[in-house]
Amino acid sequence: MSTPAEPEITPKRLFGFFAMVLGMFMAVLDIQIVSASIADIQAGLAASPDEASWVQTSYLIAEIVMIPLSGFLSRLLSTRVLFTISALGFTVFSLTCALANSLEMMIFSRALQGFLGGAMIPTVFASSFLLFPGPARVRATVLIGLTATLAPTLGPTLGGMITEALSWHWLFLLNVPVGIFIAISVWLCIDIDEPDHSLFRLFDWWGLVLMALFLGSLEYVLEEGARWQWLQDETVASFAVIATVSGIGFFWRAFAAEQPIVDLRAFADRNFAIGSLFAFILGMALYGSVYLVPLFLGRVRGYDSLQIGQTMFVTGAAMFVCAPIVGALSRKLDLRILVAFGLMVTGVAMYLTGQFTAQSALPELWLPLLLRGVGMMFVMVPVTTIALGTLPPVRIKNASGLFNLMRNLGGAFGLALINTLVTDRGAAHRLHLAEGLGWARNEAVAALTNMQNAFADKIVNGAPSDLVALRRLSQLVTREANVLAYNDTLFVMAVFFFVAAPLVFLLRAPRAMPPGEGGGH
Repeated sequence: MSTPAEPEITPKRLFGFFAMVLGMFMAVLDIQIVSASIADIQAGLAASPDEASWVQTSYLIAEIVMIPLSGFLSRLLSTRVLFTISALGFTVFSLTCALANSLEMMIFSRALQGFLGGAMIPTVFASSFLLFPGPARVRATVLIGLTATLAPTLGPTLGGMITEALSWHWLFLLNVPVGIFIAISVWLCIDIDEPDHSLFRLFDWWGLVLMALFLGSLEYVLEEGARWQWLQDETVASFAVIATVSGIGFFWRAFAAEQPIVDLRAFADRNFAIGSLFAFILGMALYGSVYLVPLFLGRVRGYDSLQIGQTMFVTGAAMFVCAPIVGALSRKLDLRILVAFGLMVTGVAMYLTGQFTAQSALPELWLPLLLRGVGMMFVMVPVTTIALGTLPPVRIKNASGLFNLMRNLGGAFGLALINTLVTDRGAAHRLHLAEGLGWARNEAVAALTNMQNAFADKIVNGAPSDLVALRRLSQLVTREANVLAYNDTLFVMAVFFFVAAPLVFLLRAPRAMPPGEGGGH
């Protein structure tokens, strides 16, 4: 059923919408909140490092399956019912995560937490277009953009602080009262559409199975491929085959079924297609840089989670300050100009970040981290309006799921690309540096001699000074090789943004929309 042509913004609906945004924040935050505490969870569940990584991977795989499914479910059940079920499910399985006493129970609970909670993310995007007219929609989009970009940035910091102050169980326990508040608020305050239960008899069960196999297997390959040498690993290769076969079946069902589980026709709209591409690239920057910069600070600089959080806070602060500015400019300037500016600034930020040295710290990093926050806000807010604003209201819910799916897939692709580049370029740089440290290089011999003299009167772990010096030299080579690999990776990410920027000229100029209009072709 179609939504009202002119939705009325009442205090009750506004309160419900803020509760929905809080729900989205929790769902996105929980993607990254465990990343700084994996070692603690691993110890608590007596798991190996490889097994413990599934605490994060299982959530991502399940969430990425639900996100595109949410459009169909919100039409079937209504926004109010779907969001309430999603919030309650997220809350229940947050509690079971906190109470888990085995790795199997944790992975099962995390998967269901991600699957049920995943519906909250695209539903908020769709609701902002269905609930708010004209200028109010811009303000709502600014709030959503700030939340969607800030949550992954704060995740590792917040998670590390909670674990350090309390325990890893509280990463999940804190979701319980918040989740209950969200579910009650949305149930009582949101009534923007009606359910269409007739869609149930047309539910494409085969499409659901194929989509789950396709997206789940693809996410596994992207998450785990770099760690296990891609197709050289039997499990990764098997999931790649499953992803390929089920993907072909899914796309066939998407165009053949009477009511496909995901309607891909939204991509026929040029603005939505290009906007989704920008969302994919933004996902690479959002999740990739949140992963790579803390990786450098932890491995090279030896920072703990609190120090990493204090450094990364610059990006979050820039987003907060920039959000109202972007909102104001969105009402006055061509949105394409803002997106192009944001892409270029983020590219510059990636390039400047890619000038790491082993001594880089906040004095060297504050400017690129600040620019990254500014650039991402200038992309995220306008591109949401550009991508969804030209679609008719009846297709907003489904398109919102696809748009958010593209951002998450961008993040998965970005992490896979980062891990592959860091591994390959690190090995190449280490080989190159090692070649320059042969006995024919006087500087290398002098450095080794100085190290041997420094350890001459010490026996470290039972090893003589010459072996300790060689080990120390090897560690220095590895450190510098890693730094160079991080720089190479950030340069590649910068190129993506510089190449994408001219694509804004392919977008149709957004037109001013009268209050209540959802857009049209």
